[in-house]
Amino acid sequence: MAERVWERFLTEQDRAHLAMTGRRHVGFGERPALLLIDLYRWVYGDEPQPLLEAIEDWPGSCGLAAWDAVPHIQTLLQAARDADIPVVHATGLDGAGIEGWSRRRGGLYSGGDSPEMEERRKRQYYIIDEVAPIDGEAVIRKSSPSAFWGTPLTGHLNYLGVDTIITCGESTSGCVRASVVDGCTNRYRMIVVEECVFDRHEATHAINLFDMDQKYADVAPLAEVLEWVADWKARGNGGGSH
Repeated sequence: MAERVWERFLTEQDRAHLAMTGRRHVGFGERPALLLIDLYRWVYGDEPQPLLEAIEDWPGSCGLAAWDAVPHIQTLLQAARDADIPVVHATGLDGAGIEGWSRRRGGLYSGGDSPEMEERRKRQYYIIDEVAPIDGEAVIRKSSPSAFWGTPLTGHLNYLGVDTIITCGESTSGCVRASVVDGCTNRYRMIVVEECVFDRHEATHAINLFDMDQKYADVAPLAEVLEWVADWKARGNGGGSH
């Protein structure tokens, strides 16, 4: 296997511990769903820009890391749709009179009060066109980092008989991790697709992938997940069985 993204951040003691203890894979189950977390305008902006330029107009941007993930997410999303795997989109809850989780910190990435910024805030939770929901796909709105907290996600997945959640989106260290931990807590098999998650900071992205892979999920390359999805479909699991 190619070197994992986190390996260059590990110490000698980390490596020695891993060599002694190893890890067991979570593995896929039999009834998957695809969960896309927070693929909205606030982290993309209107066009690809390097992070330090993008945050001038879009303070919550993930810069080019967000845009670089789009083709991979599109590939995964199309594979899931072709295999009739249920798809769930998660985005922010806004305009419902419920303050978001970041308000106690003054609103993360507030960006000032100019008319231009107010216009951007109105669009901040719009899922980008490149991965927009289609008819029949669930869209949940959340007011916390986790896609599970305060949402009908668990009920929806239980109704579908889902046991495995293939996960992508942002940020690796924030809403993805929170959702993965809650998914694990609810006894789902959590699969994080490495090329389909991203963050603002390279180090936190890498180490949170490592930590999730050690404790709560399998962090798998996109090619491996696509191979599993194709095999799952070939075994006759698609075609409206959900």
